Amino acid sequence: MADHVLEARIWLARPRAEIFAVFADPRNLAWLTPRRFRVRLLTPVTQLAAGAVLDFRVAWLGIPLRWRSYIREYDPPYRFVDVQVRGPLARWEHRHLFLEEGGGTWVEDRVTYGLPFGGLGRLAHAALVHRQLRALWAYRQRRLGELVTRAGVTTA
Repeated sequence: MADHVLEARIWLARPRAEIFAVFADPRNLAWLTPRRFRVRLLTPVTQLAAGAVLDFRVAWLGIPLRWRSYIREYDPPYRFVDVQVRGPLARWEHRHLFLEEGGGTWVEDRVTYGLPFGGLGRLAHAALVHRQLRALWAYRQRRLGELVTRAGVTTA
């Protein structure tokens, strides 16, 4: 299994505590994800914490899937790391970093992921998965950009 890396960075004209609060509420994941993925939080949690386990129902290519995420590191309002412990990928580790600068906040993401099925997984990544993840992240960046035009940042 070869790992792939997806990195993104966006500056938002909001204080770090406000931006972090959006990410600290797992219900907002659905707001940050295109509707076609049908993200639904199954765990009755409204605030992240180190050691939290979150169960989601998602759809990929219309196929319903379960995704379990574990919050491995949690250091508000600076960073947190979530990892997939059950789901469709062989590996998913997502580092979120929040940096104050210029009266706003840089949101930096680094996702290290791998697909199952060896050579077939590599083909799927080249043909489809890489493009879909880039599109998902572009959508996410647009939604985050909308935060600067909202009166408040609560989305759940």
